[in-house]
Amino acid sequence: MKSESRPPSSVTNLKIVCLAGGVGGAKLADGLAQIVPPENLTVVVNTGDDFAHLGLKICPDLDTVMYTLAGAANLETGWGRAGESWRTVAEVGRLGGPDWFHLGDLDLATHLVRTQLLGEGMSLTAVTGHICRHFNIQPTILPMSDQPAPTLIATGAARLSFQTWFVKERWQPPVEQVVLPDDVRATPAVLKALETADLLLIAPSNPFVSVAPILNVYPIRAMIEDLPQAVVAVTPIIGGQAVKGPAAKMMQEMGLPVTARAVADYYGDLIDGFVYDQQDAGSLDGLNMACLCVDTWMHTLADRRRLAQEVLNFAIYVAGNE
Repeated sequence: MKSESRPPSSVTNLKIVCLAGGVGGAKLADGLAQIVPPENLTVVVNTGDDFAHLGLKICPDLDTVMYTLAGAANLETGWGRAGESWRTVAEVGRLGGPDWFHLGDLDLATHLVRTQLLGEGMSLTAVTGHICRHFNIQPTILPMSDQPAPTLIATGAARLSFQTWFVKERWQPPVEQVVLPDDVRATPAVLKALETADLLLIAPSNPFVSVAPILNVYPIRAMIEDLPQAVVAVTPIIGGQAVKGPAAKMMQEMGLPVTARAVADYYGDLIDGFVYDQQDAGSLDGLNMACLCVDTWMHTLADRRRLAQEVLNFAIYVAGNE
């Protein structure tokens, strides 16, 4: 049970923390960045899908969030850089190297710089800050941990690394369990952001492989349960379908209903409010928490801003009525 909430005094003074991963998380973070003063917005990003490839440190969710907030993301794919070319990875394949993970030529520069700076002894948090400054990103983007925190997918007799399952196997092997490490700690920067936040938002990211890895990092879940700020989550499931990616397929394979309500139930007492799409109007009636039914699709930049404003207004309402 959370302690008594402190209602925020002013919208412009709110300190917002958003937990995010993947395209949906990046889009909501971008919407928030359009309306929240940059010094008051922190995005804590999943790093469970990080891996080493061709000797480089690849951080797909961090990069998606960074590129999106920098206005440099590929709007067609939702990941990678706009105006990308692929000559390097094509040549890697021609030379017999692993070309199943498509590293674009512009994207490659990010991984080269990251790997070099990590090799010089900088933390992932510091390296992320360095890259953000060079992209002129104003809000704070934080990896959930500076430690490796690999997400594994248990499927049949195998445990696959996340990117092997997600990209190389095109997320086709059935998911029996998402396996998360038990020895990963949050950074001081993440802990400070959580301690000082007025509102905590959980983006419409995959609950199992984007949000759960963040919550699994010690002591993030316990802090969210104990701290007084209001917590509001946004559904990634609309009309029985995932907006993007494997969330719906995973829910079916793990024996869960593919519904927004199932997502709300999955978060349970961790959240104080839940935002779901108008396609599912009425499906959360009777749920023992505050709910907001709105258009949650984010097709355009204006949609991102609109939804972010609606979510923020709702979170302020929830904070004031706990």
